[in-house]
Formats: sequence, C-alpha cells, structure tokens
Amino acid sequence: MRDRGAGLGPPGFSGKMRSVLRLLALLLASSLALACAGPSASAAAPTSGGAAAFFPLAVGNQWIYVDESPALPPAQRGTRRTVRILERGADGYFRDNERGELRADADCVHDRLRRLLCGPITRGNSWSSVVSVGSTERYEIAGVGETVETPAGRFQGCVRVRAHNRVNAGTDTVLEISYAPGVGPVRIETWAVVEDKAAPQVRAVLQSYRIEGR
Repeated sequence: MRDRGAGLGPPGFSGKMRSVLRLLALLLASSLALACAGPSASAAAPTSGGAAAFFPLAVGNQWIYVDESPALPPAQRGTRRTVRILERGADGYFRDNERGELRADADCVHDRLRRLLCGPITRGNSWSSVVSVGSTERYEIAGVGETVETPAGRFQGCVRVRAHNRVNAGTDTVLEISYAPGVGPVRIETWAVVEDKAAPQVRAVLQSYRIEGR
C-alpha cells in the first residue's frame, strides 16, 4: 500500500468538478466534465502498459484533490475533495463515494457513458463518445512521457488527454486530464473557448493519494 499526503476539506467544487471527481467516473456531466504522486514519485512508466496502468482501480484506492480554479475568487480556492473506491459490482464497475462508476477493459478505462482513456498510449491516438443526443465528446492523447508537479509530488511518464465538446456554434469546452502511471488523474483543467478565445475555468490538482492495489 502507498499513502501520500493527508487531509480532507469541505465540499464545494463546481458541478463540472464533481463529475470528474466522481471517481473520476467522472467527466463531463454538464458540458465537458473535468481530472502524477508522492513526494518522491518519479519512475516513468512504459506507455505499453495500456490504459489501466494509468488509472489503478481497486477497493480502498483514494485520491484527494485541491481546487485551484482560476475562475474562482482567490478566497474560494483551496477546497479539497476526496474520492474513494468503496466496492466492485458484479458487472465489474468500481463504485466510489461520489456515486461514480468506472471499469477498466482491455483497451479503455470508461464509465457507463464515455471512454476516458484508451490505448494505444501514443500521442495522437483519438476516440469519441456519444453521451447524449446531439452531444459527442472527442478525445485525443495530446502528450506522453510528460512530467507533472502537484502538491502530492512530482510525476514522470504522465499521459495528457484532451477532450472537446461543442456547446454551440461559437463555443467549445476543452478538458485536459494528466494521468500518472500507477496513480491515476493528477491534474484536471478546463477552458471555455468562445470565438477562438480560451478562458481558463477549472483547475484541480492531486494533493494526496492512497493506492491499495489493482
């Protein structure tokens, strides 16, 4: 078992952030929902390990995130939220304390609506998920082998996934999630893109984590 960091603060993330933090089953509840870890975490993981290597799912695994969203007034930043896997259902989905559900199959980590991370873990790999009538989320691996620094530590070998969702003719929502090997989502950021101008909305980073197994 690995345990990094500590602390649990009051809830208060936006609706988008809660989607991501629902086990980081995450994502794009309203539009495009949002999501590398130990003080000395540094080993770069091989990208050949598949999507599951970047999002360990097991009962007892826990992640704590801190909200650094630039869209919030400074006094409201710093809220923390915990996501903890409570059980595994008969259908193979892991359920968390935020009512999120995730499952790792041979090629993808997914919730019941969308594929969040899919192999091969190579830059440029892309896929899409139709989450409702008229709403399609488009994903691509925007970076591999990246280094991400968070309050939980400095992580190497991270994979960054970018997702797009068209809100209307002139507005897109863009999400980026960085996954660390053996840890899971460590940084989550979203932007609203209106007439080609991007405005940062949400930013959450990993503050601590506990990985019981897989």
